[in-house]
Amino acid sequence: MSDFTAYPHPVLAVPCPDCRRRAGAWCQRPSGHKASDFHLARKAEADRAFIERHGPDASIVRTAGGWSIDPRGRVGIRPTPEPRQGNLL
Repeated sequence: MSDFTAYPHPVLAVPCPDCRRRAGAWCQRPSGHKASDFHLARKAEADRAFIERHGPDASIVRTAGGWSIDPRGRVGIRPTPEPRQGNLL
């Protein structure tokens, strides 16, 4: 199970489907050099795994000590929709 708070960046919690680097290791270019960013497939896999584990409303927050999971995410700051009044036509 992926621990999104254990690494310097949450995306590192999953292995990369493109370059096959293990969890915790930075992505690698075909030349063998360190990539300047994560592969898109790894970012997508990290999103999928995070939502599967923590739910669609959770978020990850950078703290002074690293990363923290907020199960409510940004739900608490989203505006609630105004109730609709009557027919708008």
